[in-house]
Amino acid sequence: MAFLPSFIDDVIARNPIEDVVGQYVALKRQGGNLFGLCPFHGEKTASFSVAPEKGIFYCFGCHKGGGVINFIMEIENLSYPDSVRYLAKRAGLEAPEDEQYQSRYRKQERLWSLSKEAARFFCGQLYAPAGAAGLAYAQKRRLSKNTLTKFGIGFAPNAWSGLLDAMKRKGYTEEELLEAGLAVKSAKGAVYDRFRNRLMFPIIDVRGNVIGFGGRVMDDSTPKYLNSPETLIFNKRKNLFALNLAKKSKQGRIILVEGYMDAIALHQFGFDCAVASLGTSLTEEHAALLSRYTDQVVLIYDGDAAGQNATQRAIPMLEKTGVQVKVLRMRGAKDPDEFLNKYGADRFKLLLEESENRVEYQLRAIERKYDLKSDEQRVRFLQEAAEFLATLSNAVQREVYGVRAAEAAGITYEAMKLEVQKAYKRRVNREKKKQEKIDLAPAAAQQPKPRSMRYTNIRSAMAEEGVISMALREPALLDLAGNLPAAYFSSELLGKVFRQLLLRYQQGLSVTLGALEDVTPEEASHLAAVAQKQQFPVSEQAMQDCIATIRQEYAKSHADSSDALMALREKMRERKGYQP
Repeated sequence: MAFLPSFIDDVIARNPIEDVVGQYVALKRQGGNLFGLCPFHGEKTASFSVAPEKGIFYCFGCHKGGGVINFIMEIENLSYPDSVRYLAKRAGLEAPEDEQYQSRYRKQERLWSLSKEAARFFCGQLYAPAGAAGLAYAQKRRLSKNTLTKFGIGFAPNAWSGLLDAMKRKGYTEEELLEAGLAVKSAKGAVYDRFRNRLMFPIIDVRGNVIGFGGRVMDDSTPKYLNSPETLIFNKRKNLFALNLAKKSKQGRIILVEGYMDAIALHQFGFDCAVASLGTSLTEEHAALLSRYTDQVVLIYDGDAAGQNATQRAIPMLEKTGVQVKVLRMRGAKDPDEFLNKYGADRFKLLLEESENRVEYQLRAIERKYDLKSDEQRVRFLQEAAEFLATLSNAVQREVYGVRAAEAAGITYEAMKLEVQKAYKRRVNREKKKQEKIDLAPAAAQQPKPRSMRYTNIRSAMAEEGVISMALREPALLDLAGNLPAAYFSSELLGKVFRQLLLRYQQGLSVTLGALEDVTPEEASHLAAVAQKQQFPVSEQAMQDCIATIRQEYAKSHADSSDALMALREKMRERKGYQP
């Protein structure tokens, strides 16, 4: 919903950005700004800054930024309206609501409540006669009573409307069960339970809400595991099974496995830092979520081709967030669940401590591709290994793992070192040429990082950034821009922001990035980067120069369009005797 600008100002004024961010990040003052370790990606050197006077945060590492509302949106994974409400509540303010929001929020609350009641129903069924098969299966998998209770594991009876009938008696409708993904409608319009004859695993978000379910079949039916569909409250790309428990772990790492049973077994044996993806490969959203709770992730995926491919995809995704990645190779068992029940927690702990770092893992993966008894295959292995080692920026790592590759192929380290050096030089030259290309095209460096925000007119966009940057530092300069139409801006985003800032200034409201509405997290981050720039002195002359440039570029682009139309008209007149 749209809040009154004056209410947004009040919320921001009562939630100083340094106080709000300080609840999540340890900040230290350096000059006029505060710095700390970024909560959105792992780092060892503080590149996350908070500018209290500007009311913004910005990370020079991952480039996230914005105002206090944007910070809460990112850190708490909330929508803009819900972030405003969160901050309003923090400041003791009552947020005005409209019927549309009330309706949507009431629906969310109903679906959360329904899902919680469904979880209770499934738990009850596990210990009822109808759940005998489920309880027997859980006992066969050696799940203790405490574990069953801790994870809220239950059973969906082998009936078409067991849950449906029970929830109706509690006042829920068929439509609500469909919206929660707990029921399905047939082609003929009949509504029936989605989950039947399955051991049920509630999926709980980091705030403790039951948002969905996973169900394990008791017979040979397919699919073996069935998950809730996407709903108003459940998005499998943004949630991880058992993260609500693992986030409290003191073990200093998070173990990422493929399935529910592996995660549950790990918790049962004392490894309370395990989580599992929800029937999907690791996503960028998962990686970002994990980076908020840990600096190290241990991957334990199946050893088959699919599991190895999933591991290779997950490594760069996690490293991009700054998380240290290690890979555990199962030995003597196909998965953690089997290993723990076979050998116990102490043996698994040793296995965990021996986890390979991602370099060891990837080097070993390259080695497995080749038959090192064949000279031709050995040469190909060494070439690929050298190319991989050349990507390591640390010279010590290149040497250590170069020795291992040489030993694996049965050659001297000196020969391997030469190959790595040649590959490293090639990589450096490629990167140098790439940088030279960027340097020769400085306009490319001025472009926003997200491609969706690309500038079509760099000269105008730089002036537009200047207008916004100066307005944020000295709002009174907007008096000079009162007659500048926002439509003259070549960037739709910058034009929208200018319009909002100018309107707020004319209404006597605060001119800050934090008060902007209708901007995405990516847009807020780009605008925070713009606010950090000091390419223009804050002066009337600089503002007038930027405004003049915007007007000139707008006139030029429209003149070009008119000239093109005139030329087309003349050409048609010559060819066909066209008359306007």
